[in-house]
Amino acid sequence: MKARLVWLALALVACKGDDMQPLEYLSPEPVRAFTAPEAVIDRTRWDYYAELETTQGTVRIDLLEDAAPNTVNSFVFLALHRYFEGVVWHRVIPGFVAQTGDPTGTGTGGPGYSFGLEIAPDLAFDRAGVVGMARTADPNSNGSQFFITYGPAPHLTGQYTIFGRVVEGMEVLERLQPTDRTPRARWDRILTVRILTRPKVP
Repeated sequence: MKARLVWLALALVACKGDDMQPLEYLSPEPVRAFTAPEAVIDRTRWDYYAELETTQGTVRIDLLEDAAPNTVNSFVFLALHRYFEGVVWHRVIPGFVAQTGDPTGTGTGGPGYSFGLEIAPDLAFDRAGVVGMARTADPNSNGSQFFITYGPAPHLTGQYTIFGRVVEGMEVLERLQPTDRTPRARWDRILTVRILTRPKVP
């Protein structure tokens, strides 16, 4: 419990800090086909955050580059190529998860490559705002789809990679249109994803 309170305090400080710097995009337009992600993060020097501008508002995520370095590197790589721009939240289930990251909007699309699970024993889907990678039954099928929990989902722990936590904007996620009772034309979208960095505290 104490560790969780410390993490929350650090997250709040991170949100209010003005020493964050955005990384420059690597592409002027969305690119959605790759064979593999290039190495784009340096987790020895930088903490990474993602700022998602959506049709309902802004969500900021603390990316857990130490717990899931391959996953965070892939996410940052895709974001820097504007991969997520215009992508719908194709699975929004109130009380469970909101899922996105598939440019086809079908739940079957991906970036053209896949990679395996990264399970950190000290992380769990134990609250709202935990960010995990979506996959098929194949544990090596992580790609670009990800989800954010609306509450504890303990049955997901150990089965899906946790690579981030929402530190700002849960109320925005709560406003996303449930996809099971909303026409597809009205599904919410990600407008942009910015990657922010700040120097890592020794």
